[in-house]
Amino acid sequence: MSNWQSDSFWLTCFQKHADRTALIWHDQEFNYAYLATEISNWIEKLDNIEAGAVVGLESDFSPQTIAILFGLIEKNCILASFDMHFKESNKAKYDIAQLDYLIQVNSETQIEIQSFTSEHAKHEFFTTIRERGNPGLLLFTSGSSGKPKGALHDFSKLLEKFKTERKSLRTVNFLLFDHWGGLNTLFHILSNGGTLVVLENRNPDYVCELIFKHKVELLPTSPTFLNMMLISRAYQRFSIESLKIISYGAEPMPEGLLANLNKLFPKIQFQQTYGLIELGVVRSKSGSNGSLWFKIGGEGFSFRVVDGMLEIKADSAKLGYLNAPSPFTEDGWFMTGDKVEVKGEYFRILGRVSELINVGGEKVYPKEVENVIMEVEGIEDVVVYGD
Repeated sequence: MSNWQSDSFWLTCFQKHADRTALIWHDQEFNYAYLATEISNWIEKLDNIEAGAVVGLESDFSPQTIAILFGLIEKNCILASFDMHFKESNKAKYDIAQLDYLIQVNSETQIEIQSFTSEHAKHEFFTTIRERGNPGLLLFTSGSSGKPKGALHDFSKLLEKFKTERKSLRTVNFLLFDHWGGLNTLFHILSNGGTLVVLENRNPDYVCELIFKHKVELLPTSPTFLNMMLISRAYQRFSIESLKIISYGAEPMPEGLLANLNKLFPKIQFQQTYGLIELGVVRSKSGSNGSLWFKIGGEGFSFRVVDGMLEIKADSAKLGYLNAPSPFTEDGWFMTGDKVEVKGEYFRILGRVSELINVGGEKVYPKEVENVIMEVEGIEDVVVYGD
């Protein structure tokens, strides 16, 4: 592994856990020694890609993808991650990212590398990252309310927290490759010598089957999936009793759904998470197993509420958007767009201001109405929106 810097935090970590299982993919186990060797190989294969280059990686989680990802980090490239299942919609993001290279992992044996330009992308934020000599990470908003926005991070600031050793559980990597939630799970597990069970799809039966087969202890997911799991009754066909924690985020949790989950799975701890592509994932603690109130904090994060809106200041905050105005206040606080209630140290997310519906002058959040409708007998799912 001579190509990998001996002072690399990740190399030291992988050597420490060399014989442990790092990944389970397609029912095959891959240990940390294998992963370290593949990363070293990819650093050599990517020799023509220089530090500071903007490199798109279009894939899903797999051993080779993870090795390429770490190789680009070690080479101090600026990485833009794309989900391989959305190739057409990704093309608009290529232009926003000003890619120098695109690596497409179509399968473990079919990996294509394209070169786009003969000179570096010139946005001022790219210049800042290069001058620091650090890797970068470019993440995109969904674009559901317009053109996707590219948020550029100094990757080293996001990765710093993983140098603090924490408990690691056998985990299904449910969240997506092009979201910080999915990458955050990957780095957390691998920095602590844990095992990541990699999904091929997110069908409830398949997910529950893998939880049962591989004795998964942690499922990070969304309320939407948990509702689908209950409706499909997949948990009855494949036992999920090995789970110790289900963490949920990315969208508001309906109160009725959380109550049903607690009733069905009283031994599982339900933990609300909070994260944004502009800031990373914030450490959180739910008030209780059935409560939507939670405490957020941790080193490097500060919080304040202005006119009922949550604002956060974070060491790991992005430099800015490549193609949109700054979402920061003049004194450096990120405006989350989330309306919250506050009770002592605890917050409860009411919804995003952009979702508010004006009904005869009364401001209503869709989730409030959905929570009431979900309590009606015979209702399995509901969506409320303004028209």
